[in-house]
Amino acid sequence: MKELFQNTWAENDNGVRFFLLIGSERALVIDTGMTGPDIRAAVKEHTDLPYRLLNTHADRDHISSNAQFDAFYMHPSEAAFYRGAQGGKGTMLPVFDGDVIDLGGRELEIIHLPGHTPGSITVLDRRNRCLIGGDPIQEDGNIFMFGPQRDLGAYIAGLRRLEKRDDFDCIYPSHAKEKVSRDAIGKLIEGAKRILAGEIAGTETERFGKTIRVCDAGVSRFLCEPLQ
Repeated sequence: MKELFQNTWAENDNGVRFFLLIGSERALVIDTGMTGPDIRAAVKEHTDLPYRLLNTHADRDHISSNAQFDAFYMHPSEAAFYRGAQGGKGTMLPVFDGDVIDLGGRELEIIHLPGHTPGSITVLDRRNRCLIGGDPIQEDGNIFMFGPQRDLGAYIAGLRRLEKRDDFDCIYPSHAKEKVSRDAIGKLIEGAKRILAGEIAGTETERFGKTIRVCDAGVSRFLCEPLQ
C-alpha cells in the first residue's frame, strides 16, 4: 500500500483504490477493491489495532473482498442493491450523513453524496482536512451516470451542498487522479449542469454490452444514458 500521509494508505486495485486509516485506538478500511485482494494481510502490514470496514457504496469494484469481514459500515440506501444485484453478505452497520466514526484522536465524518448511487458517501478526515474515498469527485476520471441507480440532478444537489463547506482542502478519490483540489467540485457541478441542459451532447459507445453516452466535462467524463 502507498502512504498518502501519516497513518493513511491507499492501494490501487485494477483502477480503483481502497484505503486504510489508522487512529490511536482502531483502524478503518474504506472499500475492498475490484479483484478480491487480501485486505487482512494488507492491514496487518501496518497495524495490529482492531479495525472495521466502511464501503463508500455498493458498486462491484468497491466490495470485492467484503466477504473477509463479518460486518461493514454502509449507507442503508445501498442495501437493496448490495443484497440483491450484488449478492452481498455480512451485517450492515448503517451510517448516515453527519455520523462520526472516532478512531481515537481521529474523527471521521460521513458525508452523503447521492447521485452516482443513492447511498454514495465520502469520508471527511477532520484533523487532516481532507475527503477520502468515493466516486462522485474525480479528476480525469469516468463518473458512471447510466443505469437505474444514477441521478444527475441528485448528484448536482449533493455537490452544491458539499461546496459550501470550509472544513477540507483536498480530496483523495477512489479513481483517477490520486489527489484532487476542492476546485474540482465546482467544475464537476458546472459540467453536470451543462449535460442536463443539453449543452454537452457527448458521443455514443458501448460499455458492459450497453449503449452509453460519454460526455466530456473537461475535469472528468460523465458516462450517461443515450439520448432518446
